[in-house]
Amino acid sequence: MISILKRNNWFLAKIIVFITIAIPLGITIYELVILGKDSVLFLGDFHPAVAIIVLIYYAILLLAGVIWVVIQLKAVLKLKNENRKNELLHLQSQVNPHFFFNMLNNLYGMVDKDIEKSKDLILKLSDLMRYSIYEGEKSSVTLEEEITYLKNYIELHKMRYHKQIDILFNHEVEDEHTKVMPLMFIILLENAFKHGVENLRESAFVHINLKSEMSGITFEIENNFDTDELPKVKGIGLKNLKRRLELAYPKKHSLIFTRDTSIFKAQLELRK
Repeated sequence: MISILKRNNWFLAKIIVFITIAIPLGITIYELVILGKDSVLFLGDFHPAVAIIVLIYYAILLLAGVIWVVIQLKAVLKLKNENRKNELLHLQSQVNPHFFFNMLNNLYGMVDKDIEKSKDLILKLSDLMRYSIYEGEKSSVTLEEEITYLKNYIELHKMRYHKQIDILFNHEVEDEHTKVMPLMFIILLENAFKHGVENLRESAFVHINLKSEMSGITFEIENNFDTDELPKVKGIGLKNLKRRLELAYPKKHSLIFTRDTSIFKAQLELRK
């Protein structure tokens, strides 16, 4: 059926092209050959009704052409937006898988040692996974939901480690219903634990400051790290985040990383 419609459309297009070319060509031949004129004045010697019909035809043709161009542009923009959404969904689906795998491995080794603690960890982990799966598929979530997710993540790490960690999470939010892209701040928080807390035996710290105002959102995170345990290969997490920010906040964000001796700092700004 579709192939028949395509053939019919192509046949109609050929007829329109033929008529469009045939009209001025026919008039030119008629006036030069039949009437023997030296020059041609388009529709000059034809009955006004004929001239009006021809002009109406070309006006309709021009209008149809403009409409076709607009439709094609809309289709291109729609396809571009769909591709952008698909890429964002694909990038969001890559968030945090290794964290969940690591937590499951830790739980496996902890079940026989501390059943009650393992139960609490499983509940926290299930809440994080539920958020990551269901809320992570959305184009935006409330800032309040993201803050709760970060708090759960931090609590899970506090329960997981057997060492003292100085963790501070300060947040000043004017409107907790402000919409943001999901699973965005967690990349920076996870990076702080993975490359900082994970490799330090003592005095590990992670300090977080989140501020939301009418002008935008600022997320700062600072952690110390072992200078002998720097990653040799860059992970996909930060690269993933940079690409997501480019797609969701084009020209409305900044992501800055600074390192001073044994302290790493990341600052993310989202402008409205």
